[in-house]
Amino acid sequence: MAKFGYKARTKDGSLQVGNVDASNRDTALSILLSHQLYVLSLEPVVEDNWYTRIMDFMKRVKTQDLMIFTRQFATLLASQVPLSDSLANLYKQTSKPVLKEALYEIATDVDAGFSLSQALERHKGIFSEFYVNMIKSAEVTGRLSEVLDFLADYLEKQATLVSKVKNALTYPAFVIALFIVVVIVMMTMVFPQILPIFKESNVPLPFFTRVLIGVSSFMSQWWWMLLVAFGVVMVLLVDYFATPEGKAVRDTLSLKVPILGSMFQKLYIARFSESARVLIKGGLTIPQAVEISSHTIGNVVYQELLHQAAEQIRKGKLLSQTLVGLEEFPPLVSQLISVGESTGRLEDLLGKITDFYSREVDNMVDNLVTLIQPILMVVIGGVVAMLFASILLPIYNLSQSF
Repeated sequence: MAKFGYKARTKDGSLQVGNVDASNRDTALSILLSHQLYVLSLEPVVEDNWYTRIMDFMKRVKTQDLMIFTRQFATLLASQVPLSDSLANLYKQTSKPVLKEALYEIATDVDAGFSLSQALERHKGIFSEFYVNMIKSAEVTGRLSEVLDFLADYLEKQATLVSKVKNALTYPAFVIALFIVVVIVMMTMVFPQILPIFKESNVPLPFFTRVLIGVSSFMSQWWWMLLVAFGVVMVLLVDYFATPEGKAVRDTLSLKVPILGSMFQKLYIARFSESARVLIKGGLTIPQAVEISSHTIGNVVYQELLHQAAEQIRKGKLLSQTLVGLEEFPPLVSQLISVGESTGRLEDLLGKITDFYSREVDNMVDNLVTLIQPILMVVIGGVVAMLFASILLPIYNLSQSF
């Protein structure tokens, strides 16, 4: 069975987009016609494999460029410029080829009857799931310019965080790269030259020296096998983490990583509270807001928990009650939400949760950036000292024997 993506119109003229499974294109067309759909286009869906993901990576748009586009888009919509005209203006102003091409296709899809979120969803390499789902929520509430402003602020924060980390890692990355080159040269060129001297002299070798000699012998003979094995493992891991099971494993593990797990937790809570605040402010019911917010977080664990919470709210529970006892949501979250529910100020309290955890994330990143350089330098220094000691100690023992 193959999967085909289609665009069609129903009897009343509304646009319908989706996928249909069939053995071939003609069968897929027959299935759609049997549902009384007027088919506009029908194309096979390209599976998301490692090759397509590499191509998406090559066509990526910088966060800074996406932030500028989002900010301009929000400004145009806030100025009451129609959606189609806004996209046309942005297309003319954009100088980045990849983004310009995507904007042309988005504008064409919107003119053909697609919603903005549907048009954006077709460009997953540029617009993340979080971005698209926030646009979907804005279409429900009618607060598109406000959500775009939020996304622009969010992307700006992301760009700032990435810039901080890059600046902090530039020097350590250079040192690590230089260290790796030195190690490779020593293991493949220096050690094989001095190894016969140690063997002929029968000098007792320290443990680390024996380990390095073994590693050096293996690398000099089987270096090509190491490269192949590394490439195969990376491809398998990338493919696995792209599957639903792999995403669940990855997201679960990300929350258990020391220090970083706590930072991710705070980040996801801030995303949830901000998304839910925007949705509730736009007039959605709490269960609807929670359900839609679950798709904007970017973590399968939180998505499932919030989906269950939305179901419990529909059965009569309060949002604060559904979050009590969940380790993924600290007691502070449920307590503040409970205050908001009892006072009728849920939007304000969700805003306070967003501000609090956003500041927590910023502080943790600042602390990590400050600690990264000295920690890496200590580790590298220790490894370098061990490497040179493994060479110098046998030479010293050899000189003592004469």
